[in-house]
Amino acid sequence: MAAQILSAIFVIIIGVGGCVAYFWGANKLVDLIFPSRGVSGTAAIDNLRRQGLVRPWLFVGPAMIILTVYLIYPVVATLWLSFLDRGGQHFVGFANYEWAFGDREFRSSILNNIIWLAVVPAACTFLGLIIAVLTDKIWWGTIAKSLIFLPLAISFVGASVIWKFIYEYRGEGQTQIGLLNAIIQYFGGQPQVWISLPFWNSFFLMIILIWIQTGFAMVILSSALRGIPEETLEAAVIDGANPFQIFWKIMVPQIWGTIAVVWTTITILVLKVFDIVLTMTNGQWNSQVLANLMFDWMFRGGGDFGRGATIAIIIMIAVIPIMVWNIRQANKETGGH
Repeated sequence: MAAQILSAIFVIIIGVGGCVAYFWGANKLVDLIFPSRGVSGTAAIDNLRRQGLVRPWLFVGPAMIILTVYLIYPVVATLWLSFLDRGGQHFVGFANYEWAFGDREFRSSILNNIIWLAVVPAACTFLGLIIAVLTDKIWWGTIAKSLIFLPLAISFVGASVIWKFIYEYRGEGQTQIGLLNAIIQYFGGQPQVWISLPFWNSFFLMIILIWIQTGFAMVILSSALRGIPEETLEAAVIDGANPFQIFWKIMVPQIWGTIAVVWTTITILVLKVFDIVLTMTNGQWNSQVLANLMFDWMFRGGGDFGRGATIAIIIMIAVIPIMVWNIRQANKETGGH
């Protein structure tokens, strides 16, 4: 444990220190190559202009290299791999894509993903908006927001382990240590193995993601609500609008762009959901989703690189339109800047 802590501290120091050293050294190097002091007026102006042309690339350059190595290249390599066979050696054309849309488990995964998409973004956005409005009206709202935001700091695997104890089931006649089953047993109900109930188990898994992401939605929407002019709300009150009318007809329309961005951001996250399903059910009992299915084909049962890559490409294609719309919406919010 101590070794791991020391290793983490070392990586942080090297990472942060390396970035500081790079930018400091690069700026010094630019100043040496194109000096603006100790030279004549015309030369100084020319060197300042050259510095202005070079310096932005010192900041953007490393990010572009990292994006190329860790994003663009993997996308191209994965796309090519989706046209290859199980071992990633022989070209098979569109055979993997034909398999995907003809495979029952793949179609079931798509259906589960659609259910996740229909429930999770809507629930997170709605709950986040309601909580943001309510916590602005109470003196302990900051404390409430902190508690609701706290799950966002927990990893998906950690959150899944927490909720696994909530859904825990013990055999008949044993004391139920799972919170949900303990409550049901207390009121005379029959304990259930919740995560093994087909169809309904997906909703129990969705609750975990909703629990995590509601805090994110709350923070973003709370900031947007604070941007609504007080004069608008005061005018609505003077005109006789009740709180529900103010919320639905004044607040929501004015922050609709932010609501849409939050919704689509969580939608992208849902399309890539993997950790929760892997930790809780590993795709059993009809709870499989595309990302976990991709992991299964890529790394389990001997591995099938072609089919795993095909599912990865399909997920990426599904995400791209949402990302494009999200970026355009964000540009509208910032006036195109």
